[in-house]
Amino acid sequence: MEIYNPKEWFKAVFYVHQSDTIRKLYPYLILTAFYSGGIAFYELEYLNLSAKSWINNITIVHSLLGFALSLLLVFRTNTAYDRWWEARKQWGALTNVSRNLALKLDALLDEDDAAIRHFYRKAIPMYSQSLFAFLRSDYTTYMLDDHEHPELGDAFSRKKHGPNQVAALLFKKTNSLYKANKISGEQFILLNNELEGFTNICGACERIKNTPIPHSYSTFIKKFIALFVATLPIGYVFSLGYFVILAVPFILYVLASLELIAEANEDPFGLDYDDLPIEKMADNMKKHTHELLHP
Repeated sequence: MEIYNPKEWFKAVFYVHQSDTIRKLYPYLILTAFYSGGIAFYELEYLNLSAKSWINNITIVHSLLGFALSLLLVFRTNTAYDRWWEARKQWGALTNVSRNLALKLDALLDEDDAAIRHFYRKAIPMYSQSLFAFLRSDYTTYMLDDHEHPELGDAFSRKKHGPNQVAALLFKKTNSLYKANKISGEQFILLNNELEGFTNICGACERIKNTPIPHSYSTFIKKFIALFVATLPIGYVFSLGYFVILAVPFILYVLASLELIAEANEDPFGLDYDDLPIEKMADNMKKHTHELLHP
């Protein structure tokens, strides 16, 4: 993720950054331009249709379907952004849970409990680091997949849930403090609320990661855009002429870009340009925990 100035128009308009969809779409845009040119040449030079031909009325169908397509794309982009923002809120909550647990432990533990402080200094940030690695792994991606994946090897089926292992260590250590009378029952309940927060956040991130948009919905939008754009030059060539060579690829760029942006945003834990910097956030949690639980 790059911190940028959203009010800067010149750079946003003229600079082609890594997340710009034109990098992925330019082969399709060129192909659409050739296709539109071929349709225009065939209809204008060979068919020689009159202005009252039924082909001219195809534009009415585009006007009717364009509204439905716009609603689908708006819903698609809003849903994808909700997933991205939900992921950001969960990692913000993870930051708060890590800080609150470190703050409470720093106040409850004695200064001479160096070994216990050292354990929590390592274990608390270890949870965010293990969750970061877990969300980037194939294990998370295919958790709910009905198909087998032999290409991933036997390690896929034997791999343990990393965040659960760290959460278990944290809870066992905190429970041992209660049994050793290092903390009272009320203090144990106070710490338990933060410990539960780790697993709740992990479950929410898993829900975002391994539950993409329904396949039928995604494929329908792509087919809709392809058919919509493919029929544009057939009807508009009589009103636009050879200008369809530029107009139709531009329409494809706008419509397909919305779908590509939604595809990128619906998986905020990946390695795309606009994905969440969860590795950097995990490093910040480690730094803040070490500052609070000083030896």
